[in-house]
Amino acid sequence: MDDGRTAVTAADGSSPVVRVMARLAGEGVRLVAMSWVDNAGISRLKAVPLSRLPGVASRGVGVSPAFDAFLVDDSMACEDGCGSRTGDLRLVPDLSRLTALAAQPGWAWAPADRFRQGGERHPGCHRAFVDRMTRAAADRGLSLRMGFETEWTVDPGRLGDGPAYGLARLADSGAYLLDIVDALAAQGVEVLQIHPEYEPGQFEVSTVAEDPLGAADTAVLVRHTVRTLSLGRGLRASFAPLATTAGVGNGGHVHLSLWRDEENLLHAGQGPHGMTATGEAFLAGVLRSLPALTAVGCPTPASYLRLVPSVWAGAYRCWGLENREAALRFITGAAGEGGAGANAEVKCFDQAANPYLVVGSLLAAGLAGVEEDLRLPDGYGNDPARADADERARCAIERLPDSLQEAVRHFERSAVLREAMGDHMFGAVLAVRRREQQLFADHTRADVVEATRWRY
Repeated sequence: MDDGRTAVTAADGSSPVVRVMARLAGEGVRLVAMSWVDNAGISRLKAVPLSRLPGVASRGVGVSPAFDAFLVDDSMACEDGCGSRTGDLRLVPDLSRLTALAAQPGWAWAPADRFRQGGERHPGCHRAFVDRMTRAAADRGLSLRMGFETEWTVDPGRLGDGPAYGLARLADSGAYLLDIVDALAAQGVEVLQIHPEYEPGQFEVSTVAEDPLGAADTAVLVRHTVRTLSLGRGLRASFAPLATTAGVGNGGHVHLSLWRDEENLLHAGQGPHGMTATGEAFLAGVLRSLPALTAVGCPTPASYLRLVPSVWAGAYRCWGLENREAALRFITGAAGEGGAGANAEVKCFDQAANPYLVVGSLLAAGLAGVEEDLRLPDGYGNDPARADADERARCAIERLPDSLQEAVRHFERSAVLREAMGDHMFGAVLAVRRREQQLFADHTRADVVEATRWRY
C-alpha cells in the first residue's frame, strides 16, 4: 500500500517507521490517531498504540466503507454503492505528516489514506482525489499554493466579548490565542495572523500557504488543536456555519495562487490586475463552477443561513479586486513582495466543508478553465447586492444558491466535478447532500443551528 510518500528504508538502511517511533517515544507519545474526513465534513479517527505503527504503516487498520455515507448526525444516506455495511477498507497513516499533538500529551496524529483490501486506493479516498488533481496540474507544468482561514466561535459570553476586531478583547483572550499559536508552532504549523473576529467570542487564524494536500491536512490539524486547547480552558469551540441564531457565522475562506516553476501566474501578466492568461483562465474556471462548488464548500443546510448578502460571506458569483462581498476576491499583494503575494480568495465556503473535497474541487474547476482558455468577465468593486441591471450583465453577477437543494442541482449537472471525482465519490457526495437536505427539511433556523453547532 505504498503510495510513494514514504520510502521503505532510509539511506542508512534503517526503517523510517522505526526512526519515527523512536522520536515520538522520546516525546512521550503512546497513541497515534489516524484521521480522515467524511463527505459530511466530519473528521473521524481510529487510534493505535505507538508500538503497532510499523504494521499499521504497512498494512493499515480496518475501516468500514459505510463512512462514505455518514451524515452530520451519524445516520447514513444509503447502504449500497456509496456506503455499504459489508466489506472493509484499510486506513493507512501518512508518516510524512505524523505529528505529536502539543495540546494532548501522549498522542500523535496523522492524516490517513483509505485503500481497498487488494492494495489499490479506495475510489472514495479524498486525499487520493487531491493527489490526482495535483498530478493533473503538474502534467500542465502547474502547481498550486493554498491556505485556509479558520474561523471559530467559543461559548458566547465566556471569552472574547467586545467590539469587532477590538484590541480590548485581548484582555481576556490574549493568553488563549498565545496558547494556540504556541501549540501550532510546536506542531510545525506556521501562523500568518490570528485575531478576534466580528462576533463576540469569535476568532480567526490564518496559516501559511502550502501544496493543496498539505493545506487540507493542516486545516484538519488546526481545528483539532483549537478544539482541544479550548476544552482545556473549559470552553467549547464551534466551527459550524452558524454558532448562534443571530450571528454572521464562521467562514472557511480559501486562498490560492497558481505557479509555473517559480513564477506566480497571478502576477506580472497582461490580464486583469496583472494576471497572466493562464492565471486568469484558472480563476475563470473557478468562477464558472462556483454554483456547483457551493455543494462542496457549503455542504449543510446551515451553510445557507450564513451565505447571505452584505455580510462579507461572498453570496454572489462575481469577482473583484479586494472586494470582500464578491465570492472570488482578487488580491495583488503588498508592495515589496515581488508578486509572491498575489492570490485569490474564495469567500463563500465555510468550516463544515471537507477540506480535501474543497481543494480537489477547486483544482478541478480551475484546470478546466485552463483547458478551455476561459476569460473572466469584468470585475466588480462594490456590494453586488446593490448592482443595477447593467452592472449585473457586464460583470456576470449572479446570486449563488440560497439553499442546499439548489446547490445540489448545480452539483449534479457539473460534468467537471463528476469527471474529476469519479462516479463513486461523486455519487457518495450527492447522496449525502440530498439526505442532509431531507434531514433538516422541516427544521426552523434555530433547530438547524442547535443541531449542527457542536458537530463541526
